[in-house]
Amino acid sequence: MARDIAPAVAGAEQPPGRDARPARRRLRPAARGNRPPAGRGPRHHPGWTPWLYLAPALMVLAGLLVYPVYQLGLISFLRYTQAQVSGGRPTEFIGFDNYAALFRDDQFWQVLLSTVLFAAACVLSTLAVGCSLAVLLTKVRAVPRTMLLLAALGAWATPPVTGSTVWVFLFDSSFGPVNKVLTWLGLSGFEDYSWTYGKYSAFTLVLLEVVWCSFPFVMVTVYAGIRAVPPELLEAAALDGASTWRTWRSIMAPLLRPVLVIVTIQSIIWDFKVFGQIYVMTNGGGIAGQNLVLNVYAYQKAFASSEYGLGSAIGVVMLLILLAVTLVYLRLLRRQGEDL
Repeated sequence: MARDIAPAVAGAEQPPGRDARPARRRLRPAARGNRPPAGRGPRHHPGWTPWLYLAPALMVLAGLLVYPVYQLGLISFLRYTQAQVSGGRPTEFIGFDNYAALFRDDQFWQVLLSTVLFAAACVLSTLAVGCSLAVLLTKVRAVPRTMLLLAALGAWATPPVTGSTVWVFLFDSSFGPVNKVLTWLGLSGFEDYSWTYGKYSAFTLVLLEVVWCSFPFVMVTVYAGIRAVPPELLEAAALDGASTWRTWRSIMAPLLRPVLVIVTIQSIIWDFKVFGQIYVMTNGGGIAGQNLVLNVYAYQKAFASSEYGLGSAIGVVMLLILLAVTLVYLRLLRRQGEDL
């Protein structure tokens, strides 16, 4: 019995060594098994907290956007003229009759084509001028840069009606300084020349005013994006002998594509629904409506002709066109692998 007890006592008195390590190793897996996996802590469900923070903004958007769009769509399905507005006749639901009458109108398709072409020309011109001046801002010194920014912001802050009135005076056939300067330079064809009489000359004049008041947004936004481009890339391109155009096309444009997406979509929306410039500079759409765009055309139908249902239908068509163009543009960019 003593022989049996002695090894047990000796094993109990033995300091922890090789025989004790297996016990610790057996305990470690058990301890690790009780821990949560790395990187997978307890998930906290925010619940309604984010929606409570967003509630004020959502209420404002609902009041300023959702409800007007709902009313626009509702009126487009009604016979809603001056008789219904004054209460002389009851409002009548007519379904898609306003849309059918609109699509049968040849003038609507002419105005739609003019609007699309005019908006495309405005968008391309605005992007070209804004991006060129944004690159120029990176090349000039502080004083010229500040002066250019102040001048651009002044044009951006000018209301459309005010800017349109100034441009009409500048190109006035009798007292405009533009015609006087062109005549002084020997161009006799511009003496008493009316810029708003012809269809294309009037559209060109309006385009210049639209670009003048729209390019500052593109310029400032693209300039901010250029300042975020790593200078090492631009220095490497300069050492390789790349020109300004090659640097823009190969380095800046790909890096600035998210910024260009924003300014392009904004320009499409703004230029497609131009109203003040056309209405002021062409006196409501030009001679015989030759300079009409959809926004002015809708205004004439709704308020000049008191066909509010037809005018609302035009507004719905404009909304659907803008949504379609924006979605198609974003889809094309996603196909190219852009993260938006």
